[in-house]
Formats: sequence, structure tokens, C-alpha cells
Amino acid sequence: MPSEDAVRWNSRYLEDVRNEFDPPRALLVDHLKIIPTSGLALDIAMGLGSNANFLINHGLSVIGVDISMVALRKVKRKLPNLMAVVADLSRFHIPPERFDVIISFLYLQRDLWLPMTQGLKIGGIMFIECLTEEMLSIHAEIDPVFLLKSGELQQAIFSGEPGRYLECCYYEEGWQSTVKSKSRAVASLIAQRVS
Repeated sequence: MPSEDAVRWNSRYLEDVRNEFDPPRALLVDHLKIIPTSGLALDIAMGLGSNANFLINHGLSVIGVDISMVALRKVKRKLPNLMAVVADLSRFHIPPERFDVIISFLYLQRDLWLPMTQGLKIGGIMFIECLTEEMLSIHAEIDPVFLLKSGELQQAIFSGEPGRYLECCYYEEGWQSTVKSKSRAVASLIAQRVS
């Protein structure tokens, strides 16, 4: 596990004294009707668990994976039924055809897209939302390696190897306002495994 990443995120989460969950990502809330009400979900880079909480309340069992032990302990205190896994996602294995829902928000690891796709059961739904290079216009300090190029997510998923398995349910790129009144430039994707 890259210790510098774990240390950085543990420190960040230790400083977070909120006791309530943030609202879940709008992409989940706005597409609630396509999310199954039972089954198993995987939350990649779960953080403090707002999306996991939303999925559990919707009826799903959730496995949340994050590099931060601090974050996972905080979430487990509030969500005892959550299955929490501390892991370096660069070394994490997603078992094939196991999940009804897989979500990944604000975490970019391009080599996970195919394993995420293959980890879905037929009919399973995948949600991905990542920051785009447009963020550099307001945060020039962000390392571009952590940002998507325009059209990159759509191209990689539907024209690449994952596209053999998936059908697009939703795709959008642009600026979004968040609850904290900060704007983010994101690419948002929902896909369903069809083969």
C-alpha cells in the first residue's frame, strides 16, 4: 500500500469532524429508478461513505473500499452493516460477475475500468464520475494525470474493451455545482452490463 497516500488521506479524514453524511452524489439520486433495491454494490474509493449510506438505505448490501483506515472506521461506526475493505486500489482485485452496482466517484484509476465492467453481473449498473481537465482553469495546482481529457471516459468505456460488455445509460461532461457551492468540472457516466 503506498504509505504516503494512506498517510495523506488518514490525516485529511482525522481533521474531518462532521458526524453527518454529506448528501450522496446527484448522479445516484437523479437515477435512483435504475438502481436495484437488493443485491451487492461495490463503492470504489468510498471515503466517508455518503454514497454507501445512500445505497444501503436503498436496500443494497455494500462493500466499501478505501486506502484510509481512518475513513473506514468512521463509516463503520455509522454503518455497521457495511463491509469495509482497506486496500490500495492499484492492487485491488475485483471479482468477476459479482456485483449488481459498482460506483466510483471522484477517483481516477483508468486501469480499473475494465475490471469494474467485468465485476458487474449481467444487468448490473456502473456509475463513474471523475474530474476533467477543465478543473485546471480554477485549480492550476491539480496534477493533470488525475484529470480526464475531454471525451476520454466515453471513448475509453464505449469504444474500448469495456464497450464489449456495456450499454450506455447516461453520459455528460460539464460543470456541476455542489452542495458546498463549489463548482466541479466532471465527466459522468452510467452504463449497464449487457453481455
